[in-house]
Amino acid sequence: MEKPKTKAEFIRAVKFTLFSISAGILQILIFTLLNEILHLQYWLSYFIALVCSVLWNFTFNRNFTFKSAANIPIAMLKVALFYVVFTPLSTLNEHWLTTSLSWNEYLVTAINMLLNFVLEFIYQRFFVFGKSLDTQKKKKR
Repeated sequence: MEKPKTKAEFIRAVKFTLFSISAGILQILIFTLLNEILHLQYWLSYFIALVCSVLWNFTFNRNFTFKSAANIPIAMLKVALFYVVFTPLSTLNEHWLTTSLSWNEYLVTAINMLLNFVLEFIYQRFFVFGKSLDTQKKKKR
């Protein structure tokens, strides 16, 4: 008899996926602008694009996917803690794969984005918003 909950979680996963795709597109656009046009260092282009993507993704997923009324600064701090670990590791991974192994920069970015997508969904679903899922009050029109 878990059908409604299963359906709600499926819809939540679809929403997270769609918002993550939009954040990924934003990240690639910003990365391309910084890396190819402004010729910033690769790691700096990656880092700035990642931060912009995280802010975009957090905002949409908090409001529409997880529908959380949780304290925004605390929720953002929790997300920031995820990135305190993920960002240095993914940046080192990007640097190592592109410089030491000569992998294509865009392939490596895509791999890190996929890792980020999976890990961040689990982290946000169960740690950041787990206790505050669907707590936003519906706005009257």
